[in-house]
Amino acid sequence: MEAQSVTTAVAARPSARRSLIVASVICVITLLIMTLDLVAPNWPASFGELLLLPLTALLFLGCCLWSLVLLLWIRRGGISFAGPLLICAATVALLVYAPLQDIYLQCNFRWHRADRERIVSQVKRGELTPNVTYNQNLIALGPDGSNVSEGNEIVVDGFGEGTYVLFMTYRGLKHYFNGFLYVPPGSDPAKFFEFDDKPPRRLDRYSEHWYFVAN
Repeated sequence: MEAQSVTTAVAARPSARRSLIVASVICVITLLIMTLDLVAPNWPASFGELLLLPLTALLFLGCCLWSLVLLLWIRRGGISFAGPLLICAATVALLVYAPLQDIYLQCNFRWHRADRERIVSQVKRGELTPNVTYNQNLIALGPDGSNVSEGNEIVVDGFGEGTYVLFMTYRGLKHYFNGFLYVPPGSDPAKFFEFDDKPPRRLDRYSEHWYFVAN
């Protein structure tokens, strides 16, 4: 009878290793979704704002509460039960203080810069021209272009060496967009035709001829 009670108590004790893994997964998912929300703040409200974000917040809150409960097991199971709480605390610190959007954009720019510059050269040489019937400024790329611009399309303005080329990282409702804009030598990024009616909401220089823009 005593042996059975000991077995039941051991079985009832939560696993520190399993709790650590679950907390890590939940925190990584939270960071990814919050980063996406920062990069694309106008993504479809019906899914993003009304469903995914609240669920993510509830999931992360539940993870934080569970990590606090695990502290009660430190005396019997060791300091490893504090691991989930430390991970949750680190996640909160990243969400509050880390420039998640800038980190994502820097990585995106570096990873895809060579492919984007190759496409810009093709546009300048006239190898790529507008090919979307409903918009004379759009170029639909081939199957290899989906990683360099949202929707597998780029936006062009001008001709030859004086062509602006926009690689979108986000396309939202009501013509909202952001992305990396190639600006020809001696030109002003604010003169891109999409900003004729309203100046860019964001205009950050990433390197010579390259800017991150948002309307």
